[in-house]
Amino acid sequence: MNKVNVIGAGLAGSECAWQLASRGIAVEIFEMRCENVKTFAHRTSDCAELVCSNSLRSHDPATAIGLLHHEMQQLNSLIIDSALQNRVPAGSALAVDREGFSKYIEHKLLATNKVKIFRQEITSLPIESQEKWIIATGPLTSDKLSQDILKHTNQQHLAFFDAIAPIVFKESINFDIAWKQSRYDKGNGDDYINCPLNYEQYCQFVDDLINSEKAEFKEWEKNTPYFDGCLPIEVMASRGLDVLRFGPLKPVGLTNPHFPKSPVGTPLKQRLEKPYAVVQLRQDNKSGSLYNIVGFQTKMKYGEQQEVFRKIPGLENAEFARFGGIHRNTFINSRELLDKFLRFKKFPNLFFAGQITGVEGYVESASCGLLAGIFCAQEILQNTQLSADFLPPLTTAIGSLLAYITTDPQLNQNNQRSNSKIALQPMNVNFGLLASLPENVKKDQRKELYKTRALEAIENWKENLNN
Repeated sequence: MNKVNVIGAGLAGSECAWQLASRGIAVEIFEMRCENVKTFAHRTSDCAELVCSNSLRSHDPATAIGLLHHEMQQLNSLIIDSALQNRVPAGSALAVDREGFSKYIEHKLLATNKVKIFRQEITSLPIESQEKWIIATGPLTSDKLSQDILKHTNQQHLAFFDAIAPIVFKESINFDIAWKQSRYDKGNGDDYINCPLNYEQYCQFVDDLINSEKAEFKEWEKNTPYFDGCLPIEVMASRGLDVLRFGPLKPVGLTNPHFPKSPVGTPLKQRLEKPYAVVQLRQDNKSGSLYNIVGFQTKMKYGEQQEVFRKIPGLENAEFARFGGIHRNTFINSRELLDKFLRFKKFPNLFFAGQITGVEGYVESASCGLLAGIFCAQEILQNTQLSADFLPPLTTAIGSLLAYITTDPQLNQNNQRSNSKIALQPMNVNFGLLASLPENVKKDQRKELYKTRALEAIENWKENLNN
């Protein structure tokens, strides 16, 4: 009987198992999280638990991440299916009820009758196994397995810090000050809760963030960099007074209904209906009882978080369901260690998938698991070596992201190594990764062309796989 073993029941592991099971292949998932074993960031033992935000970011296919959503949807993604089934209001973003999202995924996997889940930690790479294994342990890979991976790669892990945003109870928010509205009234028009800050309040808030007491790093963590796509809010604040106001606290597209319109010519700093900065909260569960503070990833100590965040107008009595936190993520140098099909070059019976490969983000991680599942299934069902025909096109978001983590950018067209050294860094999907468009395409037409070209290419690739 064909069987594949998957280590890790996160987003990548769950998606990988689904792709295999959907093709009739039996899967055994090994997940170390159980009732008595958690990680620093996880709260449950559920499949595909969302650790940081509950948002899978924009669902608009005119954005790179939205395009990846739609490509995955065409490829029968369980993660995207669950997100759509458990969607909560978030404007153009695809945000989900965390518990419902995870429960749906686990139910669908077990309902295939092809998937078994074992609550067991795998502490070493199964290099001597005759079966295929997919390592999808994510950025919080256990210490024992991390050390064994290190032993067999003879390379140091790369690492960066990631942070978690706090969550508050909706009933503790003061709606005499806060109001519901999406920027530019997108989505349902009222998908976010907004807390306004005037100029003086904003300046004091930035100062409080900078001077707050932070969590201490261990000695081995002190030289670990942050991932720029998920900076702690106090780090952003330290980079300049206006950084937050042009980032997660930008007030554009919002109007405070608690104040009448100011007379024409009133300076921005004095206009109350147009706040100087706005803290937004996004629904975190289906019932709408929990809201996370958007962009407020932090390494501040818990007591400091409560004190500083309660100074935000509308959150003066906020009750926290979860405080923010910070954890260390690790990933391998996939360009050196993996082939183009995510197989470990040294031991081709092992695949790697998800954030441990160097992709960054929920959806990107799941897309990597999706590809690993497809590649592994094709190898088993075709009973042949994979060829370049099985690679998704570089005109697609999923194909370009795969190429980013597995292709050596130091090789020029003549396959000769250049003198420059380009290090692998965690990467979210973006249009800059996709194959270039013709130079004569006008700027306002580029996103539409990226979208139509990619969705057509992914459909053709899917048909090619099925033939």
